[in-house]
Amino acid sequence: MDEKTAAGLKRMQLPYVLVRVLLILFAALMFFPGISPSKIILTAGQAKISSTASLFTNAVSYRSLTDGLARAFSRGWLSQGLFVMLYAGCLVVLLGTALMAVGGCMSVGNLPMKNLGNRFLLGGSSSQLGGMVLITAAYFLIAASADPGKITYHFPVGIPVFLALAVAVFLLSLLLLLRVPKAPKGEKMEMESRFQLFLMLLPFLALTFAFSYLPLYSWRYAFFDYSAGGTISAENFVGLKWFRTLVQNEAYITRLLTVLKNTLAMSGLGILTSWVPMVFAIFLTEVRSTRFKRFVQTFTTIPNFISWVLVYAIAFAIFSTDGFINTLLNNLTATNHSTNYLGNASHMWLKMLAWSMWKGVGWSAIIYISSISGIDQSLYEAATVDGANRFQKMRSITLPMLLPTYVVMLVMSIAGILSNGMDQYLVFTNANNKDVIEVLDLYVYNLGIGNGSIPLSTVVGMAKSVISVVLLFVANTASRWIRGSSVV
Repeated sequence: MDEKTAAGLKRMQLPYVLVRVLLILFAALMFFPGISPSKIILTAGQAKISSTASLFTNAVSYRSLTDGLARAFSRGWLSQGLFVMLYAGCLVVLLGTALMAVGGCMSVGNLPMKNLGNRFLLGGSSSQLGGMVLITAAYFLIAASADPGKITYHFPVGIPVFLALAVAVFLLSLLLLLRVPKAPKGEKMEMESRFQLFLMLLPFLALTFAFSYLPLYSWRYAFFDYSAGGTISAENFVGLKWFRTLVQNEAYITRLLTVLKNTLAMSGLGILTSWVPMVFAIFLTEVRSTRFKRFVQTFTTIPNFISWVLVYAIAFAIFSTDGFINTLLNNLTATNHSTNYLGNASHMWLKMLAWSMWKGVGWSAIIYISSISGIDQSLYEAATVDGANRFQKMRSITLPMLLPTYVVMLVMSIAGILSNGMDQYLVFTNANNKDVIEVLDLYVYNLGIGNGSIPLSTVVGMAKSVISVVLLFVANTASRWIRGSSVV
C-alpha cells in the first residue's frame, strides 16, 4: 500500500467509527417498543392495539401490526393496504440493517474488502432510508384517511429519531464509498485473524444481549401497579410498594422460605453430584472398543435433547398407578398394586435429581471428554514406562488435568444455585408434591402467570438475579484463592 492510499484510509477512520456506532444504535433501537416508528395506532373503537411491539417484531410479523384491527378494516375505518405499506417499510428497514451489518463487518478487512463493504453500507443505508420514508408516508396516509370519530392515533416519536439515524448513516456511507481509495486489481480480500475471531463471537454476543440483557428492561414492572394487558404510566407508579409487600406479608415470607428450601436443596444435590459427569467421562474414555464407546456416548447424550414434557410422559408410563411397574407387579404377584410412585411427595428431591442426572449426565460429560482428548499423550506413555496401570494413570494424570475444568463448572453451578430451571419441576408438579417440588423459578412463574401478580413476580426475579450475581463473585473469589486464578 502506497503512502497516498494509507493517508486516505487514515482520514476515513473517523467516518468508519461513526457509521459502526450509528449502526449498533440503529439495530439496538429496533428492539425497543417505546421508540418504534411503526407504533401509530393506539385505539380503534373498543379494540386495544398492542403498543408493545418493536420495529423488529413488526418487520417479521405482519400480524403484530394488524392484530385487533379486523373490526376497523371490516367497517372501513382503516385501509388495510396502508398497513401492508407500513409492514413493507418495516421489512425494508430490517433488510437494510442486515446489509449494513455485512458492510460493517467487511469494513475491518483490507482495502478490497473495505471497497466491497462500502457498497453494502450504501445499499443498506439506502434501504433503511427508503423503509423509513415508507413508514412515514404510511403514517400520514393513515392519519388522512382514518375515521376521526373511530380511530385514535398519534405521531410516533421513533419516526424522527430513525429518520435522523438513517440520513446520517446514508451520508456517511456515501462519503466512504466516494473517498476510500480503490484497491489495486487482483488483490485478494483478507482480514486479520483477531477481527475474524471477534466477528465469529459477535452473533453470540448479540443473542446474549437480546435474551439476557434486553429482558432486564421488564424490571420496570416491579415499580408499577401493573396487570396483564394494562399500561405503564405515572398514574399507576407505586414505587417500592411490591418490595415492601414481599418482606412484610407473612404468607409470602412463609411461602418464599419453603421455595428457597426446595431450591437450595435440589441445587445442592446437583452440586454434590457434579463430579459424576467427570468420572463418567474418565471411565468412558478408558473403554477400548470404539464402537461400544460411541454407542454409550450417543445413548447417554440423546436424553438431553428430549423435552421435559416427553420425559414426564415416559415417567408416567413407567411409574403411574397404571404404569409398567405396577402392571408388572400385578402380573408377578397376582395382587392389586396401585402405588403412585410418581405423584406422591416422598423422596421428591432425590427423584428430581435422578431424572436430571439421567437426562444430563451424558451431555455434561462432553466437555470433560474434550478436555481428556487434549491431554498430552506423552504423559501416559511415560507413566506406562514407569509401570503405572490404568487406574493409576486415571488417578495421577487424567483426574488432576480435569480438575481446573471441574472447578470452573463448579463455580458456575454455585453462581446459578438459585436458577435450577422451571420446566422439569413444572411438568412433575401436582397437588400432592407441590410443597416439596416448587423451586424459585417455578414460584416466579406461578406468581406471575398463575396468580397474575406480575409486579410481585418481577420483584422476586430481580432479587434472584442480584443474589446470583453476588454468588458468582463470591465463587470466583474462592476459585482465585484455591486455584490461583479467577474464572470471571
